[in-house]
Amino acid sequence: MQAARDLFSYKKYWASRLTPAPVLPMSRAEMDELGWDECDIIIVTGDAYVDHPSFGMAVVGRLLEAQGFRVGIISQPDWSSPEAFQALGTPRLFFGVTAGNMDSMVNRFTADRRIRSNDAYTPNGEPGKRPDHSVIVYAQRVREACKDVPIVIGGIEASLRRVAHFDYWSDTVRRSILFDSKADLLVYGNGERQIVEIAQRLAAGEDITALTDIRGTAYACSGIPEGWHEIDSSSVDEAPHGSALKVDRARSVVRLPAYESVAADPVLYAHASRTLHLETNPGNARALVQRHGERDIWLNPPPIPLTTAEFDRVYELPYTRFPHPAYGDAKIPSWEMIRFSIIIQRGCFGGCTFCSITEHEGRIIQNRSEDSVIREIESIRDTTPGFTGVISDLGGPTANMYRLACKSREIEAACRRPSCVFPAVCPNMGTDHSQLISLYRRARSLPGVKKVLIASGVRYDLAVQSPEYVKELVTHHVGGYLKIAPEHTEAGPLAKMMKPGIGTYHRFKELFEKYSEAAGKKQFLIPYFISAHPGTTDQDMLNLALWLKSNKLRLDQVQNFLPTPMSTATAMYHTGRNPLRRVTRSSEPVFVPKGIRNRRLHKAFLRYHDAENWPMLREALQRMGRADLIGNGQRHLVPSWQPAGTGKKPSPAGTKSPATGKMRRPVATRSRRS
Repeated sequence: MQAARDLFSYKKYWASRLTPAPVLPMSRAEMDELGWDECDIIIVTGDAYVDHPSFGMAVVGRLLEAQGFRVGIISQPDWSSPEAFQALGTPRLFFGVTAGNMDSMVNRFTADRRIRSNDAYTPNGEPGKRPDHSVIVYAQRVREACKDVPIVIGGIEASLRRVAHFDYWSDTVRRSILFDSKADLLVYGNGERQIVEIAQRLAAGEDITALTDIRGTAYACSGIPEGWHEIDSSSVDEAPHGSALKVDRARSVVRLPAYESVAADPVLYAHASRTLHLETNPGNARALVQRHGERDIWLNPPPIPLTTAEFDRVYELPYTRFPHPAYGDAKIPSWEMIRFSIIIQRGCFGGCTFCSITEHEGRIIQNRSEDSVIREIESIRDTTPGFTGVISDLGGPTANMYRLACKSREIEAACRRPSCVFPAVCPNMGTDHSQLISLYRRARSLPGVKKVLIASGVRYDLAVQSPEYVKELVTHHVGGYLKIAPEHTEAGPLAKMMKPGIGTYHRFKELFEKYSEAAGKKQFLIPYFISAHPGTTDQDMLNLALWLKSNKLRLDQVQNFLPTPMSTATAMYHTGRNPLRRVTRSSEPVFVPKGIRNRRLHKAFLRYHDAENWPMLREALQRMGRADLIGNGQRHLVPSWQPAGTGKKPSPAGTKSPATGKMRRPVATRSRRS
C-alpha cells in the first residue's frame, strides 16, 4: 500500500499564531471575542456541537484548527430559509456540510418507518431538529445563502450515499447525494486526510474544480479523462489474463452500471453493489465511475488509513469534552452516554452485511498507541468535572480488534475478501489479544481509576481465540452485563449476515461463565438478535424462538432489520439477489421477508413471551403446521389462552388465568393439551 503524506506535515496557515479557541465559535459574538473578522471554514452539522472526539464535527473542526484555519460551527440550523446559514458570515475557503454522526433518516425513523420520539444528538433529546436527508437540504440552503462559496459534503450520510443507492424510506433507488445536494466535492470514509488536503490546496489558491485527485473523494465530471483505462464492471469477477495484466491499476477506472440502469433493474443494482464492495481495499482499489443522466460521478480510491502517530495526534487535540456552553444545562443523551469513554481503534474487518462500518471506516484497523490512550484517561481523571473514577468504555466499532491485522502486508494489500472472519477466521489474520490485555491492565491500574468497563460489542469469534483475553475481560471489565451479538441461530440467515455459527457463541458463553464463576461474580450475557434479515424464513424465526425459550431468554429489546444505504444486506433486501457471490441473471435468489405484517411476525418470534404477540404467533404456527407448539405446558411456545386486555381483541368474560389471575378466553387450536 502506498504511503500517504503525514497529516501534520503541511505548512500551517497563518491563523496558527492565534491561541486555539476554547470552543469553536457558533456565533458572531464568539468570533468577535476571538478577534476574528471571518471564518476560513464553516461546518454545518445536524448534531448539537459537542467538543468531544466521538463527534465528527469536533474532530474535523479541531484538526483544521491545528492546521491553522479559523473554523466555525453552525449546529442544527433552521432549514426553512437561508438566514440561519449566514450566522457566521461567508467563509473564506468553503462550507463543510454533514448530517452528523448518523444518517438523518436512520436518526428519525425506526425500522417500521415510524418517527422516533427522541433524537439522542439534540439537547434534551428533542426530536425534529434536523430535516430528512439533511445533507441535501443543508447544502441547498448554503448555496442560497452564499452562492459562490465551495461546498464539501461528508460524514456518514454523504459517505454511504456516494453512488446510486436504495433508500428504504422512499422505497426507491436515489441518485448519488452529490448530484441531489449540488455540492462541489464529496468526502467519503474517515475524512481527516481529505479535508486537510482540501483546505490546504484551496488556501494555496487552487480552484475547487481542480481537486480531482484526492483519495476518498467523489466529484462530478463529463467522461473519462485522457490517459485512463476504462474497465466494464462485468469483468471484476474475472481473473486477469493477457493484456489485462499489463493495465496500470492506478490509471484504471471501473464503470458501474448507470443510475438509470440500476434504478430499473435489481440484478444490475446487486451487481453494482458487489463491484463497489470489491473495490474498497485502499491497497488495490481502483477508481469507480457511474453515469447519472449526462454526467458521471467519479469516486477516487479510498483514503490511506491513519498511522498510529497521526491517530494519536488527532485524538489528543484540545477538546473540552463538553457540549458547547450555549446549550446551558440541557442534556445531550449521546454525550451523556460516551462522555467518559475512549476510542482506541477504528475500522472493522468483520464485514457483517447489515452493517456499514466497513464501507465507511474500512477493513484495516487503525490503532492508537497505548501511551496515548493512557494520557487521555489521565486527562479525564485530572481535568473533567463529574468524573467518578469509571471509564465507561475502551473501544470503537468493536471492542477487541485493537492491534489485530493481517500477518502479511502484501497479502493485505491484495486481498478482496469482504470479511477476515467469515466463514472462519482467516489464517492470515492475527488474533493475538496480548496488546489489548496489556492496555486493559495498565488502564485499570492507574491511580484514581476505579473501574474500566468495556461497552463496545465484543467480537466473540475472535475472543475465543484468546481465552486469556476473555478471562481478563470477564474478571475485571464487565459491569454485571456484557452485550454480545450472535444475531441468529440458523445457518441460512447467518450466511447472509456473514456471522459465525451459534456454536461459537456457546464456546464464548462457556468461557464467560467459567471465568465469572472463578472471579466470584454473578454476570450475564445480553445477546442481540436481528429479525426479518434477508435470507430469514418463518421457520428460521421459529427455530430461533424455540432456542431462546430452551435457553430461558426473554428479550426486552429486539431489532428488526433496517436497510441502511449501501450495505450488502440492503442490496439483498432490494434485489432479492446475493451480492456476496457473482451476480448473474440466474444467480442465487435470496428470500426477503417484506411487508409490515411479515416483518412484525419475525419480530414477534423474538418476543414470544409477550402476550401482545400471541394471537399473531398462534395464527402463524397453525399456518406452518406447528399447532403442537400452542398450549399451556413447558414444551409449548405460546399458550392457548389470552390475558384480558392483550392481543388483537379484548378478552371476553371467561375463566381466570392460573398465571395472572386475570380473566381469559380459550383459543381454538389443534394442539394437544399437556
